[in-house]
Amino acid sequence: MIINAIKGFLMSIADAVPGVSGGTIAFILGFYDKLIQSIDNLLRGNKEEKIKGLKFLINLGVGWIIGFVIAILFIANIFETEIYKISSVFIGLMLFSIPIVIICEINSIKENYKNIIFTIIGLVFGIVISCINPVANINVSMEYLNIGICIYTFIVAMLAISAMLLPGISGSTLLLIFGLYIPIISALKNLLHFDFSYLPIIFIFGLGVLTGAVLIIRFVRWCLEKHRSKTIYTIVGLMMGSIYAIILGPTSLEEAQSPLSWETFDILYFTLGGIIICVLEILRRCISKK
Repeated sequence: MIINAIKGFLMSIADAVPGVSGGTIAFILGFYDKLIQSIDNLLRGNKEEKIKGLKFLINLGVGWIIGFVIAILFIANIFETEIYKISSVFIGLMLFSIPIVIICEINSIKENYKNIIFTIIGLVFGIVISCINPVANINVSMEYLNIGICIYTFIVAMLAISAMLLPGISGSTLLLIFGLYIPIISALKNLLHFDFSYLPIIFIFGLGVLTGAVLIIRFVRWCLEKHRSKTIYTIVGLMMGSIYAIILGPTSLEEAQSPLSWETFDILYFTLGGIIICVLEILRRCISKK
């Protein structure tokens, strides 16, 4: 239970900050397939599969909620002031993650080198998503709420959760692109301080998340079961493309800053990102031996 809670905690930290996907963390720690299968079993499995999947997801969810609350209350604040250090950490996370994913999935990749075209497709897609200029932040407070904003929030939430469940695509980055990252983070922060005026938009966002999860899970499981090699190649490309998203991350803040450059890049924090991934890989191997 504790190990699964830690997994959920690490996923939520990644999900809360633009640039890194919680799905990537799940993939690195070796429980991505189990995560997808558990959600799918909960949706359409038999009674035994539902119970088994629910137990895993509850344990994972406890850690995820704890991590997300911490991220909302603390990390969101330093994200504005220490963006270049945080970006350097995430560059390290992604660059060190890619070879680990390749090693873990070597049996899917070897002798299927023609599928490298899917890596290129994933890379291009990741860069294109990153190049989309974020729209202005949308006011989601009760006084400005209308049917248009509700529908928009619902659709964006569906897209964001789909991205969060896919390694290499950051759901938070999509929220930034569509102008909902800061409004939703602020709404959640106000809700944690017992300001219930933002409850309607959080409820709508939650419905969008649930709907998106239901729609994407079966597709992802089908891809992993029927076309695993192509899927892994695509995921590697998406992870490579997300590095560009991290570089552009500072430009999408509420007070836009310059993209990450050699002058603002912090080698110490980059190394910290690499160390974190190495520790996660050691943890994954220890877990897999049990």
